[in-house]
Amino acid sequence: MSERIPEETVDEIRRKTDIVDVISDYVQLKKQGRNYFGLCPFHGEKSPSFSVSPEKQIFHCFGCGAGGNVYSFLMDHDGISFQEAVSQLGFRIGVELDATPSDSFGHREQSEAHSDQLEAHELLAKFYHHLLLNTNEGQEALEYMYARGFTEEQLKTFRVGFALPSWDFSSELLKKRKFDLSSMEQAGLVIKRDDGSYFDRFRGRIMFPINNDRGQVVGFSGRVIHSTKDEPKYLNSPETPLFQKNKILFNYHRARGSIRREQSVVLFEGFADVISSNDFVGHGVATMGTSLSSQHIGMIKRLTNQVIICYDGDNAGIEAAYKAANEIVASGLTVKVSMIPNSLDPDDYIQKNGGKAFRQEVIDSSVSLMAFKMRYFRVGKNLQNEDGRIRYIQSVLTEITALSGAVEKEMYLKQLSDEFDLSIDSLKQQLTSISPPQMVNNQEQSPVKQNIGAFRSKSTLKPAYHTAERHLIAHMMTNDETAYTVQTLLNGEILNKDEHQAIFTYLLAFYEDGNRSDPGAFVQILPDRHLRAVVTEINMMEINPEVGREELNDYVSEVLKYQKMLKIKEKEIEEKEAERQNDIRRAAEIGMEIIALRKALKS
Repeated sequence: MSERIPEETVDEIRRKTDIVDVISDYVQLKKQGRNYFGLCPFHGEKSPSFSVSPEKQIFHCFGCGAGGNVYSFLMDHDGISFQEAVSQLGFRIGVELDATPSDSFGHREQSEAHSDQLEAHELLAKFYHHLLLNTNEGQEALEYMYARGFTEEQLKTFRVGFALPSWDFSSELLKKRKFDLSSMEQAGLVIKRDDGSYFDRFRGRIMFPINNDRGQVVGFSGRVIHSTKDEPKYLNSPETPLFQKNKILFNYHRARGSIRREQSVVLFEGFADVISSNDFVGHGVATMGTSLSSQHIGMIKRLTNQVIICYDGDNAGIEAAYKAANEIVASGLTVKVSMIPNSLDPDDYIQKNGGKAFRQEVIDSSVSLMAFKMRYFRVGKNLQNEDGRIRYIQSVLTEITALSGAVEKEMYLKQLSDEFDLSIDSLKQQLTSISPPQMVNNQEQSPVKQNIGAFRSKSTLKPAYHTAERHLIAHMMTNDETAYTVQTLLNGEILNKDEHQAIFTYLLAFYEDGNRSDPGAFVQILPDRHLRAVVTEINMMEINPEVGREELNDYVSEVLKYQKMLKIKEKEIEEKEAERQNDIRRAAEIGMEIIALRKALKS
């Protein structure tokens, strides 16, 4: 059972962690001035409003209001606990911690189970890999992989293994290592019989470990050596809390660096394509036998704006590529499509022509989405027939209407004009009568992200007192001396907005505890996500670093002025009520008070 992580350790890990480096694993960031900007991972947007400050070690989105330090980013993005975020970042800088929360027994049990399940997956991955490369039992499987064209280096890189054709070898190994077999069943590694005993899920198969985006083994895909009618060619781990196909892209953790260097990702249908092409295409990933999900697209969006789809060259692959392309484009990414001839899949093409030819003739020769669609719309149409030609031209024109560039439109219209001997004017005339296809963005947001989205700010002009209060807080956060000066100038008066007053109070307490100015540390003590969002937004403001007492006094005057205005309105209501009750004396007294307040307001 773990104890609470000491505050000193939490602060040390946060100070030694570069927030830009961490968030770059999730968001493409570009430096603009002193800060970095990118597309917000918490809400859909096409113009970057997500800002990261390396100087202050905080982030803020000006679109949805999300904000915080490196811990809160991981908590909100990955849906993990504070201790898990600290542990993950500690591991990143070489400080290992037990991330099990000490205040929740149920959560602790769940975390411990997940930890054991991850450990068991890692143990079996190493065991299967050893069996394939170093034992007589794995020799047949090893020769099969070599015959398929896979190299020893590829097998080692992807830790391909072999599961013994035994009913209980793996389950007995896990039992011997003190793993709870009921937990291993939940992890999809063993299956429970009616009599309560357990047997191995994977038997006599070539094993491909599946990693999550952190590089942890969370599942397996096993392939038979000799196909039979009685069992599937591939057997995947079942859906578990660790292994969810719609959230996993094969090779994602390994391909991150290559994706950034290439400024694109190659999307395959199967992991065999990723492995066989890896020597020449290091930026390839694949879905796990499922259609592309909004989570998959979100993962890709963290690293690049361009996707190269490389699916099988048969009709089913072309259909799948068309569907995936539309979904990816709807999310705001750019798509190109690789065309594989003779209905081959990428793996077959590589075995026949080699990896170098695959890179040059398939990946580097990929075509634009529109060029792919012009080929796609030919499928099933007889262009020698007038009706077939008209339907084809109509389909292409519909897609051309969705293009944003005038040059693009002109280029594809010219292609149609040349191919079918039609005038460009007639095609343009036809174009005006067609509505562009509606792109639907099916991206889902997690409850955390929906919650953050509730803070979406409105681009309305704020009143003077509101701006003054935010400037005061911004200056107070630069150092404790300024904070105490503002406190003196306010002379016991409070700020007008409750959220500003709450931040003011927390900030003074932060300094009184002996802390120095540190936006990342201050954000961490705030108990409310909304307050964190406000603080990070204020911290991103451009302020005069050499602020003087006179400027601070001007801001305080604006704050107090608003309070006097509110008091005047309150008195005016009292005056009208006194007049309504024919209390002339009381009304006159209130009137004198109003005059005095107005004089004070002017002075």
